[in-house]
Amino acid sequence: MTKKTDQIADRGPGRFLTLCMMLLFSATVTGNEIDVSVLDRNGEGVADVAVFAVRITGNEKLSAPASNAVMDQVDRRFVPHLLVVQTGTAVEFPNSDSVAHHVYSFSHPNKFMLPMYKGELHPPVTFDHSGVVSLGCNIHDHMLGYILVVDSSVFTKTDKNGRATLSVDDPEAYSVNIWSPRIRDKAELLSRSLDSTSDPVTFSLGKKLNPPHHGPADGNSWPDYQ
Repeated sequence: MTKKTDQIADRGPGRFLTLCMMLLFSATVTGNEIDVSVLDRNGEGVADVAVFAVRITGNEKLSAPASNAVMDQVDRRFVPHLLVVQTGTAVEFPNSDSVAHHVYSFSHPNKFMLPMYKGELHPPVTFDHSGVVSLGCNIHDHMLGYILVVDSSVFTKTDKNGRATLSVDDPEAYSVNIWSPRIRDKAELLSRSLDSTSDPVTFSLGKKLNPPHHGPADGNSWPDYQ
């Protein structure tokens, strides 16, 4: 024990117990885990959905991203199909494929272009503005990927069962938000304010999902996802 704790313990078990309860409470309120589920209109979990918490009270002071993120190119696909990053993150675009690619995005204000290359020719691209960045390849029209840039350091994606967990310091100060190129529900239905209970949050989608994008063989093209 510390010297201060010893002194309180000497004054009686009641004050000592009070101190222990205060220490326990201060430890548990520093982080709250929020369980999130995303279900389609049939009640099935939806995988690979971006889930992120946004502060709605007070100012969000984001620390600089600790490391770069990576959006690779493998088998004529962007890997991962959906990448979630904090605002200000630098993203590397290595080409691990057997063929050259020409990566670009016309998504304002995060537009960029990486002329045809293989390997790791180009420096990372820094995304300073939040929003959806749609990726394409000027050589392979079927290639489609996304980067979701969020003003938050609390984000993840749902697992194969449509579940995810976020950790926030004060639930009442945040809203939970979801996004996926497959989701067609209105944007206002994809955000939920939290309360102090840290109860699970379930998003039950009402509209039919866009089909998953696998590549040229699935018959789905850019217009199906815009």
